[in-house]
Amino acid sequence: MPETWEGELIGGESRFAVVVSRYNESITARLLEGALQTLAAAGVSEDAVQVAWVPGAWEIPLIAGRFARSGDYAGVICLGAVIRGETTHDQYINQQVTESLGRVALEADVPVGFGLLTCNSLEQAIQRAGGTVGNKGVECAEAVLRMADLMSRLPSQPR
Repeated sequence: MPETWEGELIGGESRFAVVVSRYNESITARLLEGALQTLAAAGVSEDAVQVAWVPGAWEIPLIAGRFARSGDYAGVICLGAVIRGETTHDQYINQQVTESLGRVALEADVPVGFGLLTCNSLEQAIQRAGGTVGNKGVECAEAVLRMADLMSRLPSQPR
């Protein structure tokens, strides 16, 4: 039988950072609420969570990178909402934030959760921030918790 590795929804004594966008705050505040409730349910104390508010989604990777490279956090949860407008501006932001967050995770070797809503309408965003589609802040926090736990279980060097 092969050796199997999987992370659990355990926070324990680990510290976590959350980077959340103020733009579309009526949506992102709901995402943050879901993420914080998820961390608490996993046993993460309020003192072990740092929240940084940034102006918009564009600024999320810079602060996420600072947290990830500090070595102080088991994971970084990134939350934002980019809603399509009349131009293609949203596509450029979404692409750059996506690529940058992936690069931060790989370079810092720290789980970085992608909780950026990329919706066509405000209604879609509302449904993904606690509506009929769930709360993507919860899902993002769960993914970061599982990844942080998994990384703590894996051997530090390949065999």
